Amino acid sequence: MAKWKHWLWPLAITMALNACSEHSESPDQAAAAAADAPPAGASPVLRNLERNAYFGDLHVHTAYSFDAFIFGTRATPADAYRFAKGEALTHPAGMTMQLAAPLDFQAVTDHAIYLGMVGAMFDADSSVGQHPAAIAIREAKTAEARTAAFQNIIRYLRGEVEDDLWDRAISKDAWDEVIRAAEAHNDPGRFTTFVGYEYTSSGLAFENLHRNVIFKNSQVPAAPFDAGMSRNPEDLWDWMDAERAAGRESLAIPHNSNGSNGWMFRDVAYEGGPMDADYADQRMRNEPIVEITQVKGTSDTHPALSPNDEWANFEIMTVRVASTLASQPEGSYVREAWQNGLIMEQTRGFNPYRFGVIGSSDTHNAAGSFKEYDYWSKTGMLDATPELRGSVPLDEPGPNGGIHAASRASEWGASGLAGAWAESNTREDIYAAFRRKETFATSGPRMRVRFFAGYGLGADITTRADGIAHAYASGVPMGSDLAVQDGATPEFFVWATQAADSAPLQRIQVIKGWADNGERREAVYDVACSGGGRPDPVSHRCPDNGARVDLATCAYSLDVGAGELSATWRDPDFDASQTAFYYVRVLENPTCRWSTWDAVRAGVTPREDMPATIQERAWSSPIWVRR
Repeated sequence: MAKWKHWLWPLAITMALNACSEHSESPDQAAAAAADAPPAGASPVLRNLERNAYFGDLHVHTAYSFDAFIFGTRATPADAYRFAKGEALTHPAGMTMQLAAPLDFQAVTDHAIYLGMVGAMFDADSSVGQHPAAIAIREAKTAEARTAAFQNIIRYLRGEVEDDLWDRAISKDAWDEVIRAAEAHNDPGRFTTFVGYEYTSSGLAFENLHRNVIFKNSQVPAAPFDAGMSRNPEDLWDWMDAERAAGRESLAIPHNSNGSNGWMFRDVAYEGGPMDADYADQRMRNEPIVEITQVKGTSDTHPALSPNDEWANFEIMTVRVASTLASQPEGSYVREAWQNGLIMEQTRGFNPYRFGVIGSSDTHNAAGSFKEYDYWSKTGMLDATPELRGSVPLDEPGPNGGIHAASRASEWGASGLAGAWAESNTREDIYAAFRRKETFATSGPRMRVRFFAGYGLGADITTRADGIAHAYASGVPMGSDLAVQDGATPEFFVWATQAADSAPLQRIQVIKGWADNGERREAVYDVACSGGGRPDPVSHRCPDNGARVDLATCAYSLDVGAGELSATWRDPDFDASQTAFYYVRVLENPTCRWSTWDAVRAGVTPREDMPATIQERAWSSPIWVRR
């Protein structure tokens, strides 16, 4: 008799229409260090030289974002930080949102463009309160009216109409409050905040080019660089370089490349000109990590790009951001970008795509939703119920006669989280992990994953007490380069643990990518199998461990799978003449997707055109093995 785990979470939704440096420090750097130090009398921060895994969210929107406010969100940056530290927060529709366990770090990243403006538009006595667009927003009381008001504001943001609306003094006040909230909630050793914002750029046909800009410490600019100043990300990088020279260090994190229609990872510059080595250096200097997963889908790979990868069809978003237009896969996914970077390196001598990965939520409720069984989606009043997000039939057929809402939210998911291996839970150490790309991403569960490569790791590293110290001493961690040694095949050490409140692990995979005469190549190897099985030497796949899901109750198998998996592995097809990248993907046993949970609770059959189950997963940053 199989053991089952069955989470019973009631759904109670009430709709409410109202809703440490070795070089000498500059004065600015010294002030930043003092500002980020623990308060006088606080306990000293303990540091682990073998590094801890810290989990956080670097993509959070509050009422200061134009769209979040329109969607009904009224929570402030301070509210968002309190939520991340474990406090309950009320959803715009009235339900309670609360994490099962606090996060370790977070950044509030409200849109810099129109920052704080919509809240002011709801105030009839403000400087913009009598603008026609402001009046229309105040009068929007239904989901349809809110959507129309949102689309009207988009016209201003995209420059389709003359902008007589934006009062930058309002945005400056909001930016100051974003900074104050981050400073007030930063608690070195216990909870880390980063000052940040979203640079919200796109092409004229909604080709998504959004980035989140994260500042290292308290030294931040008087105002952010926004898409109203320039839609060209290269101008953002110029601004970041200038700010860095003035002592204000930051990095930018691209997100939703899946909705970029191929623009995020093109082989030409923004305006169509050729890339060069300076372009590659500047991009990697400013964008060392990329968001691989979030609520609006996953950007690892696509079935059209990886037809031999059985797990490629995971949380695919088919359209461009803020649009119903299809998004082409080519140029939109991380794995292909890494491969194309190797081709550029071989043919042009530079590589602009040597980045690591994180996950984050992109919540517009000020509160990330990371559990399939406790899912409140993303856009406030617009997708607050199963009916609105299309997982449960409408009470009456829609305008087109359909029994389900035509909602983009049907492609969204309960994702994701950023993982960072750092010596302590402080701005300095976690930011350093971002910079060296010792980062990983999860689709929501807090599974931990480590990945090392070297030539003297040894097969006993999985059992020796000093295994991690030995791995750092004898190899390199995720995010690093490993030089090819003639006549030697590198060893890889992989390790992962199950999240405390999620399903057991099914397998660990190593994914290899390389270039062959200008062509992209890849291979997927299972390297650790639950149940003690071994991968087939020909197919490189683990045997089926028998994990199953009862779709009538969402109960899942408990007596198969692993709480921890590890392995040492050598590439059986290693070619010392190639430069290749390797990264890890960890897969859980299958569980119910949020849409199936919605259907089970409503007592209806899950939609056949939506995935019934999901295999939660984690991805490491790559290791590049290169001559």
